[in-house]
Amino acid sequence: MPATESHDISFRQIHTADGGRVRYRKVCELDGQELRQDEIVRGYETATGTLIPVTDQDLDAMPLPTAQAIDIVTFVPAASIDPIQIGASYYLAATEPVSAKPYTLLRQALERSAKVAVAKFALRDRERLGLLRVKGDVIMLHALRWPDEIRSPSQVPVPDTAVSEAEVEAEAAVRLAEILTGTDLSDMRDTYRDALEEVISAKSATGALPAASGDEAPPASAEVVDLMGMLEKSVQDAKSTRAEPATVHPLPGKKTAAKKTTPKKTAAKGKPRRSA
Repeated sequence: MPATESHDISFRQIHTADGGRVRYRKVCELDGQELRQDEIVRGYETATGTLIPVTDQDLDAMPLPTAQAIDIVTFVPAASIDPIQIGASYYLAATEPVSAKPYTLLRQALERSAKVAVAKFALRDRERLGLLRVKGDVIMLHALRWPDEIRSPSQVPVPDTAVSEAEVEAEAAVRLAEILTGTDLSDMRDTYRDALEEVISAKSATGALPAASGDEAPPASAEVVDLMGMLEKSVQDAKSTRAEPATVHPLPGKKTAAKKTTPKKTAAKGKPRRSA
């Protein structure tokens, strides 16, 4: 069963002139007739444009061992799974008496080995790769992308910009990461959805947009910005939010040789003191 749920706000398409609902109809290109769902089957289009029908019976007849079972392939450390591979998440339930003992044995094996299982399973007419792990008393199944579905990052342009070691290690960039380090994500909210709900509520009640709060972020500029200045401001904002004392550390400058000075001798009353 799905382990997550979507809270996205859904929109419908409407006619601008009269607000009428716009719907899509499934129409055959050859005879122009509108079709019911039970009149439609899958079709694979070849390179020459030929459509080959593929029915549910064709798919059910495939010799797929994972059609009715989850086939465990191997056990691996959790850290060996690249997060880019992980897709949808599901909770697995033992709904039949015959599956209760295997379910319990697998759960305990995963807990004691501190590993995750990589398995193959069938879902929505195709074989998929999955990851099994334990959450509480339940086994979770995370759909994984096949290795050949992961694109190489070599196609992404990387900026060739020099950054000094002092900028990275000693100053605002690292301090910002340290201040914002945390483990509790339960308080995070989708602020875009909250704002969108406010817009919909206001338009539903008055037909107009809600009044602007006046603290909108300024528009992005293509001009060169003071990166360290922006990072320093982010540090101050983060400390202010977390009620921590804000301290500003100046950027490291070039070291200069200290001037050697000779202490002045002054007359002192009583027993003379030895200079330190």
